[in-house]
Amino acid sequence: MTSRLSRSLLPDLPALPERMIQFGGGNFMRAFVNWQMQQMNLKGLFNGSAVVVQPTAHGKSTSLMEQDGLYTVLLKGRLQGQLVNSSEVIATVSRVINPYTDYEAYLKLAEQDELEFITSNTTEAGIVYEAGLRQEDAPHSSFPAKLTELLYRRFQLGKAGFIILPCELIEDSGEKLLRSVLQHAADWQLGDAFAAWVTEANTFCSCLVDRIVPGYPRDQADALEQKLGYEDPFMVSAEPYHLWVIEGPAWLREKLPLAEAGLNVIVTDDLSPYRERKVHLLNGPHTAMVPLGLLAGLETVEDVMKDSDLGRFVQELMEDEILPVLKLPRAELLDYAAAIRERFNNPLIRHELASISLNSISKFTARLLPVLIRYQQTQGKLPRLLVLSFAALLLTYRGDQVARRDVPEVLEAFDRNWIDPESFVPGILKEERLWGMDLTAVPGLEALLREHIGLLEREGVRASLHQLT
Repeated sequence: MTSRLSRSLLPDLPALPERMIQFGGGNFMRAFVNWQMQQMNLKGLFNGSAVVVQPTAHGKSTSLMEQDGLYTVLLKGRLQGQLVNSSEVIATVSRVINPYTDYEAYLKLAEQDELEFITSNTTEAGIVYEAGLRQEDAPHSSFPAKLTELLYRRFQLGKAGFIILPCELIEDSGEKLLRSVLQHAADWQLGDAFAAWVTEANTFCSCLVDRIVPGYPRDQADALEQKLGYEDPFMVSAEPYHLWVIEGPAWLREKLPLAEAGLNVIVTDDLSPYRERKVHLLNGPHTAMVPLGLLAGLETVEDVMKDSDLGRFVQELMEDEILPVLKLPRAELLDYAAAIRERFNNPLIRHELASISLNSISKFTARLLPVLIRYQQTQGKLPRLLVLSFAALLLTYRGDQVARRDVPEVLEAFDRNWIDPESFVPGILKEERLWGMDLTAVPGLEALLREHIGLLEREGVRASLHQLT
């Protein structure tokens, strides 16, 4: 019988000073931020650990301390043509604080001079200003309110500010977090001097993060634990590829020497081209393949990429319909697209289409709808492959062929409009709360969607693709 992973199994691991406060200890942060901290430590460039703050009352981050903050990262997949299959025990989480059970321990972080950085990944909904929160209602429900209180304690102590690196997948994350903090400061009447300190003594950086992290390898866990010689319920699998783009000052490269450690990290004064490339050319095809793949009876991203019909669809969608509307040089985009297809075609990670399908409507609206509209405006016609994927998405939300995974109000809108199949397309396109606009205003979209939905229903996915590719 194997033992639980702990420092007793690895007694030579050093205790590292806490240099980072990390809101969120989920799979992504442990396989991305904490993993990168370890790579800097191994090169002798950082010598630091992170204290994790559990962002929600019902989180499980504190359970990580049952194994002394240690866990295993499994890198599985292809990187620059080479197959990677490695395991590494990560030792950059010093402790976990639950502010809902020990709020004072959380606020005492403001006293530690060695803490210089704050990172976060509290989901896309995490950086949201919540009106009506009072300063005395601690612990606050929102991340920005918690951060405001911590910064205020730091200010009162007369200490230096932080470098703040929010990794939530939203545009202008640093700027939005700063605005929320300043709004809470105004609500709580914390004073002009504090507001000035927040802006001048702290550096809020917007971030773009990229690594596919499927998480705990449930189907392989027993075999892996036998091979590794210990139990690790916090084991996390990830692809080898990673990218962290930080919109911040040039001096940050020396302060946080990620790139010097050989990591794929870019510090820039404008991350918008990188965000557009990632959202539309990586996340976009990920979202586009799901409804077609599910309707074709496929289960994983790898299944799609190895399928002659669906694999060709992904490549032609990227090169013929998404690339033409992006602003970076075409040669650079083609290289990036090829790297993405290599990442998708990963034999060592089972990335299920059903799991990716969660909240597909909001994903389509953010990742693919801007491409569809821009293509129509610049090319004078609609992107037929993208519209076919849109049609398949609408069919999957009928619920009779594919299980739907979305919020109740989205499902209610589809159920209401599917009552009358004849009026479904114009009805659903008029649901502005789904798409952010009335899509019946897009020239030709209603008619082409009707055509593609009919084609999919009559002929199926493969025959429909054969007619369009």
